[in-house]
Amino acid sequence: MRSLRSADVDLRFIGRGGPQMKAVAGTNFQNWVDKSGVLGLWEVIKHYGYFRKQFHATLREIEKSKPDAVVLIDYPGFNLRLARALRKQAPAQKVIYYISPQVWAWNRGRIQKMARWLDLMLCIFPFEADLYNESGLRTIFVGHPMIERLRERQPSQGYGSATKIDIERDPNLIGLFPGSRAREVKKIFPILIETTRELRQSKQNLRFEVAAASAGLADEMRKILDENFATHLLPSSRGEARVRGDFESKERQLFEIKVDQTAEIMQHAYVGIVASGSATLEAAYFRMPFVLIYKVAWPTYFAGRLLVKVKYLGMPNVLADKEIVPEFIQHRARPKDLAKAIAQLLDNPTARERMISEFDKIAVQLGESGASERAATAILAEIA
Repeated sequence: MRSLRSADVDLRFIGRGGPQMKAVAGTNFQNWVDKSGVLGLWEVIKHYGYFRKQFHATLREIEKSKPDAVVLIDYPGFNLRLARALRKQAPAQKVIYYISPQVWAWNRGRIQKMARWLDLMLCIFPFEADLYNESGLRTIFVGHPMIERLRERQPSQGYGSATKIDIERDPNLIGLFPGSRAREVKKIFPILIETTRELRQSKQNLRFEVAAASAGLADEMRKILDENFATHLLPSSRGEARVRGDFESKERQLFEIKVDQTAEIMQHAYVGIVASGSATLEAAYFRMPFVLIYKVAWPTYFAGRLLVKVKYLGMPNVLADKEIVPEFIQHRARPKDLAKAIAQLLDNPTARERMISEFDKIAVQLGESGASERAATAILAEIA
């Protein structure tokens, strides 16, 4: 949106998104992230009424405003249905999709239908462009916006600083990245805490920095830590209670929660444990050896197992077409197994260097900076 505005200052934006999008667009833009950012099959079902209402409101808004183009960003459960409805409602409406839905992972047959609903696809991985163009959907590879965000973002843009910093990795520091949604954190962070206990049985000098995407998530993490380190066993004496309390207080202090400092942690930590998502590509970009963890509600997991057709969950592994990062998904996300994999990356220089070498190959696939400018250029060319 900033790149579009830079290219044409008279552009107006309407729609739905997050606070940063609203800051660019102005008043006629709805910040719906808090309500729309649900994860998992059961959560979507519970909020079906809300999404149905928003869906029809969006269609009415587009019909009334008659925009030069509708740009759909990721969010396939909502946006692919919207694209299909728009093609019926207004066949001449320009519909552009940015950040390809990962249909190649769960339903490649849907690509031919998408070709009928969409005028243009803008994708962030090179293999997606080949796949879509072969299926008749006109597609342009613009590069991954993460690259410019990590290389160039400035504090004034609302992202926080993320340029590469000149700092040595701390061999006793482990980065913990339990996700960017509250539901993810509640599922994953307790497992990470137990994993740290396993690690410290043999490595007493370890300490841990936890990345929080917001102040609200940081508060949730502190609550989980406090509950996890609370004394659960009744002591036999006040002295024993005091000793145990002092011990747990010291253990609790080994965790430092940092808000909006993901990039800094990834460059300082020796290894990390990262929840599946865009953070796995960030970790690869910053060359931090890590293991991947993910856990969702069981109905969501079983539904995913039925739908997903790819061998790996983490994008570094998908791009490499092999498991370069160990994946611990659902019932495999056990603290002892996670600790064993982390210990391997702490103690085995060959394993570390092998993983970092693979990360460098992946970074090349993501393209150079300028993804947003290339996407804006393609959008403006489409409506010219």
